[in-house]
Amino acid sequence: MMQDFSGPGPSGKRQDNMSGLNNHRNCWPLMLVLWLLVPTSTPIPAKPNMVLIMADDLGIGDLGCYGNHTLRTPNIDRLAREGVRLTQHIAAASICTPSRAAFLTGRYPIRSGMASETEVRVLRWTAASGGLPPNETTFAKILQQQGYTTGLVGKWHVGVSCETRNDHCHHPLNHGFHYFYGTPLTLMLDCGNKHNQKAQALRATYWFCTRTLACAMLLLALGRLTGSLPISWKTVGCFGVCVLVFFVSWYSSHGFTRHWDCILMRNHKVREQSMVLKRTPSLLLREATSFIERNKQGPFLFFLSLLQVHVPLTTTRNFLGRSQHGLYGDNVEEMDWVVGQVLKTLDNEGLTNHTLVYFTSDHGAFIEGRIGDTPLGGSNGIYKGGKGMGGWEGGIRVPGIFRWPGVLPAGRVIHEPTSLMDVFPTVVQLGGGQVPQDRVIDGRDLMPLLRGQVPHSEHEFLFHYCGSRLHAARWHQRQGARLWKAHFETPIFSPEGAVGCYTRGLCPCHGKVARHDPPLLFELSGDPSEATPLSPTSEPSFHAVVSRIQEATRAHRSTLTPVPGQLSGSSNMWKPWLQPCCGSFPFCGCQESAHPRDEL
Repeated sequence: MMQDFSGPGPSGKRQDNMSGLNNHRNCWPLMLVLWLLVPTSTPIPAKPNMVLIMADDLGIGDLGCYGNHTLRTPNIDRLAREGVRLTQHIAAASICTPSRAAFLTGRYPIRSGMASETEVRVLRWTAASGGLPPNETTFAKILQQQGYTTGLVGKWHVGVSCETRNDHCHHPLNHGFHYFYGTPLTLMLDCGNKHNQKAQALRATYWFCTRTLACAMLLLALGRLTGSLPISWKTVGCFGVCVLVFFVSWYSSHGFTRHWDCILMRNHKVREQSMVLKRTPSLLLREATSFIERNKQGPFLFFLSLLQVHVPLTTTRNFLGRSQHGLYGDNVEEMDWVVGQVLKTLDNEGLTNHTLVYFTSDHGAFIEGRIGDTPLGGSNGIYKGGKGMGGWEGGIRVPGIFRWPGVLPAGRVIHEPTSLMDVFPTVVQLGGGQVPQDRVIDGRDLMPLLRGQVPHSEHEFLFHYCGSRLHAARWHQRQGARLWKAHFETPIFSPEGAVGCYTRGLCPCHGKVARHDPPLLFELSGDPSEATPLSPTSEPSFHAVVSRIQEATRAHRSTLTPVPGQLSGSSNMWKPWLQPCCGSFPFCGCQESAHPRDEL
């Protein structure tokens, strides 16, 4: 299904020219002079601009350049034609918060405490105290020190504050960005005022408990008045206070999710609370193009963290009903148009040839996402599983496209294992910075591979976590070019026969999972869909391969050190004293200034 845009790189062309000269034996002195004077590859210009674009919940099977023939993504397809497309680009986690932490730092999320030990694997509240620790180093922080102007527009989702509302310890501006405009958390169904069945059911349960407790309090009071219950008024009063505290605690969070979490911030200030989603995409696009125009003298690093295509799939009216795949397809096509507008801005400002553009998704598509019978998730193509599944390819294999005209060969396709964590050392070194030496960096510089200077990725092994549990590992066996993958734990799909956890909504990492000893083994080069596990009977080298992967896994685990967890327990609870607010808490509320183009 996948289109192949691969073609000979510059080095291959040079070899053809040199062989032509070699046919003329009397030209060998000229050939020697050319060999000495002409560099083996085009020099990399110093300090290019960098535009990093990350979609949210986008499946690798949703793009034309990865084989989809029914969704229209001409702008992203153009990036692939003009740049390098990676077919085995892997997220470090299959869900938002840990994946983004790994992307920003070049480190597995478990190293920074961004891998949860519970079923809650993402930050749930803007006013939670967990987040990317201040002692972690992002690529933005290093490039800022190298003279880059750094900006982030869109989704953050790795924390805001630690102890007070204004300490902003996890905020983008504390992690190397000069400018931030977007949502500090993420989108959710409540943001769109849509019918969120789970939230409604939870609120109904809390209301039932509150009414039951209130009735019990009235019965106690009545019993005290009539003398039928030998209790004091102090006991009745204490019980009433407990009921009130229970009501306030759940209603202030679950009753006002949209008000507390669906907000827009500019730098440290809340600009819209609650956000008006019908114009949010236009506001973000306006901020994106404005950042590029303001900083066109460069160098700049711009991270466009798109809200598409996360639920509630907010799509402006110009794109509704345009695709063949309902609301999700409309949202994908609008996302592609936004990417096109960013590329157009680079063209108009004359920045295209001096700008590295990168496109990816934070993890695979959310295949279980739906409202009633209406699906809200995308396609992971031929790959099994999806969002939330730490081991299966559908949850972690994502698009990966790099474009830099004149530096990266157009149309190259690379089938080597690469990671979102590789962006960290790649952009740091392009920007003149140094990769930190005081910590383990799991990413690898991709430029030699992208330019065709080396045949293989530096990743011999990659490890696939689900929360804090290591669910799988892959081994790129250089000798023989085989690609092995061992699953130590896998989610139990439901209902039976499904490829997903539809009865739960998202597959768990802990508890009800299947554990495999020996592990499930697949050879991805021949079985990319992970359809048929190998056995000692079907694969003679089964035991040797499993042994080698287990050895590498033990070596990897030995590099881990204990760190405070950021996503579990009290770190991931709503704390009113941390709640961002425009106005006086709890009376928060404001709207971003209107603009004629704010609703497309």
